Amino acid sequence: MTNNHLVNRMMTRRQMLQSTACGFGYLAAAGMAARQAQAAVNPIAASKPLFAPKAKRVIFLFMQGGPSHVDTFDYKPSLEKYDGQMMKFDDARTLAKTREIREQRVYRNLWDFKRYGQCGQHVSELFPHIARHVDDLCFLKGMHTEGVAHGPSTLFLHTGSINLIRPSVGSWVLYGLGTENENLPGFITIQPSMGNGGPRNYSNAFLPAAFQGTAVGRAGVGAEKARIRNLTNNGLTPASQRAQFDLLRAINSEQILHDPGNDELEAVINSYELAWKMQHHAPDLFDISGEPQYIKDAYGIGQKGTDDYGRQCLMARRMAEAGVRYIQVNYGDNTNNPRWDQHSNMPRHAEHAFNTDKPVAALIQDLKQRGLLEDTLVWWGGEFGRTPYAQDNGTGRDHNSYGFTSFMAGGGLKPGFSYGETDDFGHHAIREKVHMHDWHATLLHLLGLNHEELTFRHDGRDFRLTDVHGRIIHDIIA
Repeated sequence: MTNNHLVNRMMTRRQMLQSTACGFGYLAAAGMAARQAQAAVNPIAASKPLFAPKAKRVIFLFMQGGPSHVDTFDYKPSLEKYDGQMMKFDDARTLAKTREIREQRVYRNLWDFKRYGQCGQHVSELFPHIARHVDDLCFLKGMHTEGVAHGPSTLFLHTGSINLIRPSVGSWVLYGLGTENENLPGFITIQPSMGNGGPRNYSNAFLPAAFQGTAVGRAGVGAEKARIRNLTNNGLTPASQRAQFDLLRAINSEQILHDPGNDELEAVINSYELAWKMQHHAPDLFDISGEPQYIKDAYGIGQKGTDDYGRQCLMARRMAEAGVRYIQVNYGDNTNNPRWDQHSNMPRHAEHAFNTDKPVAALIQDLKQRGLLEDTLVWWGGEFGRTPYAQDNGTGRDHNSYGFTSFMAGGGLKPGFSYGETDDFGHHAIREKVHMHDWHATLLHLLGLNHEELTFRHDGRDFRLTDVHGRIIHDIIA
């Protein structure tokens, strides 16, 4: 028997799959190949959630520096009752230095609280606009987290880790679900800070590079300048740009054939593809000049104090409408003292509350009126809260990771609902506690993702946002 005859008698893998088991193996292989091809063309293409989601997208309103929960949404009469008295409080930062529990001076609430809405939620006078929407909000008052300094706690909030290079929440969401709009990035962070983790807070880490967040502007630079740079080319005609792009696409296609599986190369090629599409869509997205004046007024645009964050919040609404999957709206700066970080001057909370109160309330109302709030999860919060006592017997409050408050709206959560509780002084979460890992697990669940199954294998082990922790808080889901 000749070698040629043997070759003729041998089956290729494709022929074997086609002829055995009724060809189902071939169908499966073809399906896998189609999915791989689609992923190669657009790795952030929309994917089906594992189960019916409550929300399609997230808007995270990051209050950098740690707003004081006991001065905003967690009313504690005991602070007024015992104001000025010396009491022992276990403080993580003091314990780390002296290994002893020291006496601290109880520090009263600096602003009055009132009940609002049918739910009767207490809100301080710092937030008169948000207070009108409490019946749309879900408060988590038993939050607690890891880390006692801004850097570790900020990283933990964004990545679920205080010391390892891990993907950010937005990158995990984009990895799990893809984008709703192939002409725009699926994960955008508006005016991020370069401190306390900087780009690591919106990094893809070891996930494929296509899931990196796209930064628009940066902290410390006005929101009116927040753009994706170099989107347009006025030096070439549209026809010339098209010809140039087609040539670049052909060169890239040839290059990837000789280096398949090169993640960074694929990410660069896909970024060129996305950039070409964005030239025709992104400029309009960031241009709010066509918005009606009453909308701009509602967000506080053109008004002292509220203009900057108002512009960010309005851009976030436009991004949500356009199909951006994960949007982060940062209220921060690039100094060593984040905006809400009042260690020695608590009255400055009034300035930051004023700058953000009206824009946040307008965003919630705008989303609701447009029918977007139902499937958009809005998350407001900082990396931790603040202590119920005066730091160093002064006029500020120290960091508090033991207990604090965040609030959410939309996305399938119970409206007008409060979950969890801190102790009488607001120092420790004591009931219905929600660790940051638990909130991450719940956020993914609301998007139709299982936090235990959303994994990525790296360096010989499976990683996930919640590591080996996290429980879904079903009691807050409508």
